[in-house]
Parts: sequence; structure tokens; C-alpha cells
Amino acid sequence: MIRTAAVVGTGLIGTSVALALARRGIVVHLLDTDESAVRTASAMGAGVVGRCKEPVDMAVLAVPPARIGAVLAAEQAKGLARSYTDVASVKAEPEWDVLHRAVDPSSYIGGHPMAGRERSGPLAACATLFEDRSWVLTPSPDTSRETLNRALELVALCGAVPVLMESRAHDRAVALVSHAPHVVSALMAARLQHAPDEASRLAGPGLRDVTRIAGGDPRLWGDILEANADAVADVLGELSEDLTVMVAALRGLATDNADERAQGMVLVADLLDRGLKGRDRIPGKHGAAKPVCVPVRVLIGDQPGELARLLAGAAELGVNVEDMNIDHSPGNVSGLVELMVAPSAAVPTVQWLQERGWTVQRIPGVGNPYGQGRSFDQSAAEARPEAAAARP
Repeated sequence: MIRTAAVVGTGLIGTSVALALARRGIVVHLLDTDESAVRTASAMGAGVVGRCKEPVDMAVLAVPPARIGAVLAAEQAKGLARSYTDVASVKAEPEWDVLHRAVDPSSYIGGHPMAGRERSGPLAACATLFEDRSWVLTPSPDTSRETLNRALELVALCGAVPVLMESRAHDRAVALVSHAPHVVSALMAARLQHAPDEASRLAGPGLRDVTRIAGGDPRLWGDILEANADAVADVLGELSEDLTVMVAALRGLATDNADERAQGMVLVADLLDRGLKGRDRIPGKHGAAKPVCVPVRVLIGDQPGELARLLAGAAELGVNVEDMNIDHSPGNVSGLVELMVAPSAAVPTVQWLQERGWTVQRIPGVGNPYGQGRSFDQSAAEARPEAAAARP
């Protein structure tokens, strides 16, 4: 049973692990060469700074993939813990390094919580970051049963769901679902670096969604891509082939040749259809199939507490919000929040919110919730001071 733990590295993930453990009553010791980071993590309630006099039950190495083997060897030599794991997003290379460096490979198991944020550092950490998220464990042939059991307990304490995988299978999987998407996001965001101002001002939620993860720490992501270079290159190579087809198809659509346009449309439709089918394979909450949902779009003001008030209202009604999107266009003092709810809950939600003064968009196929002659667009315009000032 884990009663004491150590976290080596107090960035986003390390501090989040420490916060999650501390919340469950575990005594956590924080170690980091960055004194500012470790003291910030401690001030947030993540644990105490410095080593324990006795070996802790479990140590979590929250350091870059290339440093795991060396850090593990150094900490084992100092007797930091009875068992060790890491949180790096690459597993095969660190495992190989551990097996060749570690004093005791049996006390180590690779780990990777499938959670994160586009921000880095301890101030971005959150005790609930891992709740209901997959946490991969990659035991090596040398990993002891005791170490595996402690790692499973660590995952449970953090509220995550354990997934056992072989290290190379893990690296191939995350190349597809995490590492290559980050590269694509960064490349798309790079197109904006020298874009005209008028183009940037037109940016909406679609572009924000595509480029959100490009905000990650370039140094950290450089280490990750270096450690998983072949697998990521394989995914990007396949993507490059599809991009080549798409570019040729679009060029065909721009010609005056009817045959080329027809062929181009077939190729474009095929690629878009494949994308839709692939997206449908992304699981919903708790790993289950994504539920069928209806969007309820609500206009909210840009004041502190408005979003919290909206979500509190949905909770009061007993509505389970499956997903949520926010569109806040530059220059406007209001935004649109899209709540994804079950079809059976859509109409009651609209009516309940409208009765309490919220401006809610009409659901297709359902009567106008504002009454005769009013529309969502009219209500939205009236919610903007600049629109109100312009009315005669």
C-alpha cells in the first residue's frame, strides 16, 4: 500500500500527480533542480520539498524521456524509493536505457498518463487532470509483481484507468493519436505566423481547435519527437501521401476540364468521408462509444462567472453535458457556448434556460423558444452593446 511517494520533476504532469496523491492523504516529497518550480508546487499543496529519510513507497520520475535512465540510476543508488515509474510519453527508448543503466530494473515500470494541457509548469497543474483518463503501464520482462501492483495503485489514486501495453506498441499508438497530431497542429499554426492581419481576424473555433495543442513547450516536444522519431515519421509519411492526393484533387477542381473536375470531386469526397469515419472511432467519455447529442447554443456575456452560472443551471436541471464548445469572436463582448446534450434533454434544456433569461438558439425541428417573430440572431445582436447603440 502506498503511504509515501516522491515526485522528481515539478512541471505540469509531475505537480499534477503530486496534487492528486496529496489529496488522497499520501505524503509526497518533491524534488527538482529548479528551486522556483519545486517551491511553487509545494505552495500549491503538492507536497514537501526535499527527500524523505527513509525510502518512499513509490517514486514518479517526471523528467524528459532521454533523462529517465540516468535519473533512475542516480535515485536508486541513493535509495529514494522501493518502486519507480515515469510519466514520459515515449516508452521503448527509456525502457532500453533503464535495463542497461538501472541498479535494479525489477523495481521500475514505465508509465504514461494520457492527459495534459497546452500550458506547462507547476501553475498549470491540476489534481483532477487524470480522472477517467487512460494511464498506460509498460512492464518490462524484469518488472516485479510488487512494482506492478504499486503502479496500479498509483493510477487508481490519481483517478485514472490503467492500460497495460508493451512499450513499442505504446510508442506506435501514441505516434498516431498524440505525437503526429501535435506536429500537424504546429505546422498549421506556422501558416499563421506571417498571415495578413485581416486573415487572422477571421479565425474562428475551427482554427482554434486545430492549433490548440501547438501551444506546447517546444523543448519538451523536441525531446518527445526525438525519442519516437521513426513511429511519428511513419504516420506523417502516410499523411503526406493523402495530402498529395488532396492537393492534386483540388487542382483538378480548379480547372476547366470537366473530367478532371469530376475526378477531383470523387477524390475529395473520399478523403473527407474517410476522415469522418476515422473521427467516429474516437471514443467518448470513459472509453465508451460517443453518444448521439444535440447542440444547445447559448449566448453569454463576457463577465466573470457567466460560464459557471450556465453550467450550474444545467446541473440544477439534471442535464448531463457531454461536451462543450465556446466561440468568442475577437472584438465582441459576448460569446456562444454550445452545450452537447442528449436529444431527450434538448427541448427541456432550451425551455428551462430561456425561462431564466438566457438567450438560446432554436433547435432545428422545434418551435422558436423566444416566441413569435423573434430569432436567435436578433437576440444575439441585442446582447451586444455596439449593436444596441446602432439601433435607431
